[in-house]
Amino acid sequence: MSADRDTGADGDTPGAGAGAGAGAADGAGSRAADSPANRLQALFEGHRLTPTQRRIAHSMVRRAADVPFLSSVELAELAGVSQPSVTRFAVALGFDGYPALRRHLREVAPAEQQSADSASYNEYQQAVEAEIENLRHLAEALADPRPVRKAGRLLAASRPLPVLGLRAAASQAYGFAYFAAKVHPDVRLLHEGGTMIHDRVDAAVRAGASALLCFALPRHPREVVDTLAYAREAGLTVVTVADSAFAPVAKVSDLLLPAAVGTGLAFDTACAPMLLGRVLLEAMCDDLPDAQARLEEFDARAAARGLFVE
Repeated sequence: MSADRDTGADGDTPGAGAGAGAGAADGAGSRAADSPANRLQALFEGHRLTPTQRRIAHSMVRRAADVPFLSSVELAELAGVSQPSVTRFAVALGFDGYPALRRHLREVAPAEQQSADSASYNEYQQAVEAEIENLRHLAEALADPRPVRKAGRLLAASRPLPVLGLRAAASQAYGFAYFAAKVHPDVRLLHEGGTMIHDRVDAAVRAGASALLCFALPRHPREVVDTLAYAREAGLTVVTVADSAFAPVAKVSDLLLPAAVGTGLAFDTACAPMLLGRVLLEAMCDDLPDAQARLEEFDARAAARGLFVE
């Protein structure tokens, strides 16, 4: 589930570090290893792919359950590339062409996927079902909690803790920062871009920050990638929640925690990244010894002020 700098996740080899927490030996880990997304990631591992081919790989992971049934034209449209690019991608993976790749994906798909419920859903129900599947994939990845626990330790130890999220990811960053501020002594939200964002990173470093948390969602702003590269150069350890292990931010992240977004509606849905943010909060609280005391103090003050309607 993580992409660490020291595991070779340089962005050239899809799958390097992707799903590192999905190999647990227990039953939950076995299910995680057999998920459609993880089977695809395993297929991509060890292949040096071009940027266009990485884009195709990214799109396939995002729609892992549907990929075995897509034509090369449909996959090309999904990835925003040409149909010949899809053919070259299949050849780069060692297949004679895209039909051979699709045949392989169908053969390795579990029986329950091949005989999936054919009930007719409308487009709104399909979007909900897709998000349920994204949450199921997240649960499988969390079978190995080590990456999240590692992230929790890094975030808890950083004083202050900058939290970055621009454009589509701004609400994710805001939600995390809102709750984190109740248990962490100094949380700094970076949710507006512009020329001052590097200044704010510098200020956090001068104040003693050791890590930065980033939420990165499609479409990925170039400014986020630039800011993360700047933060790493400034000495911060970058923890990123992104929609995929193949996201553009992977190459500028020290620890990447993927959680897929839904793409069935006009605008992406991000239930899994939001939930992963709450899981990160829980892991961070585990490494903040005074977290419970801070929460109780806040509740007492809120009650005294009549802050919430009972």
